[in-house]
Amino acid sequence: MKLKIFQKGFNYSQDGQGNRLILHLQGCNMKCPWCSNPEGMPLEGALFIEKDWLEESCCPKGAVSERRLDRSVCKNCEEYACVRGRRQKGIRLSYKEYEVDEIVKECRLSKPMFFEGGGVTLTGGEITVQFDAVKELLQKLGEEGIHRAIESNGTHPRMEELIPCVDQWIMDVKHYDNEIHKNWVGVPNVWTIKNLEKASAQHSNVLVRVPLIPGFNDSQKDAEGFARLFEEHIKGETTKVEFLVYHEFGKGKWDQCGLEYRMKSGRIEPGTVDYFENVLKEHGISCIRT
Repeated sequence: MKLKIFQKGFNYSQDGQGNRLILHLQGCNMKCPWCSNPEGMPLEGALFIEKDWLEESCCPKGAVSERRLDRSVCKNCEEYACVRGRRQKGIRLSYKEYEVDEIVKECRLSKPMFFEGGGVTLTGGEITVQFDAVKELLQKLGEEGIHRAIESNGTHPRMEELIPCVDQWIMDVKHYDNEIHKNWVGVPNVWTIKNLEKASAQHSNVLVRVPLIPGFNDSQKDAEGFARLFEEHIKGETTKVEFLVYHEFGKGKWDQCGLEYRMKSGRIEPGTVDYFENVLKEHGISCIRT
């Protein structure tokens, strides 16, 4: 099997315990307007431009003029000669494709870097868009004795199959209200909640992450909504919750992908995380900060 990966590199403690090789998998079933990795959204990949290197010679069909890419030309292009067999830095396809065994070999050779309980984290995009290849990779990493973590939005109906293949389970829960969730990110939260129940009941190392987004889920009412959701659906005593503060680190990449960044200026007020944590603690929910 093959995997599409748009970014990989090492990171310490932010995407699972210890020092880890982080693999960002191409494709996502959500369309979060605040996403910091918009190039990872389409499974077919995105044409990503670097304006300083974008010259007319980058495209043999004349789609580049004055350091701008006319993407209407790209829509009707089947050859993608700009990213296939041409040496240029102005346009690239967001992902590269690898055989699962290639990735396993790279992870095996990286073992000396997995200190302080580290290993490999699969994140996205959304990892379950490439479900079968992900499951195979996790199983083979387990056979190599490599610690495995995943970050997922938890929407895949077969998510439970991955529980025995994962050592550290990290799941995003973006909103407690199904309609608000669907209106903002394009899919309901029903399977996320079902899989939260299953993972927290069956797995001893589950971290739930909530990205706090201005105008979406950052009010005092929202804190109570999350508290009620987690009180009802978190089944394991070891499961913890972490709140992440909205940022605009990926804003520039939307333009590089030919997309509009639709989030308006906003910020999470100081003290918001403290407030959310205190509300959850009152409901018996454990919170951490990594």
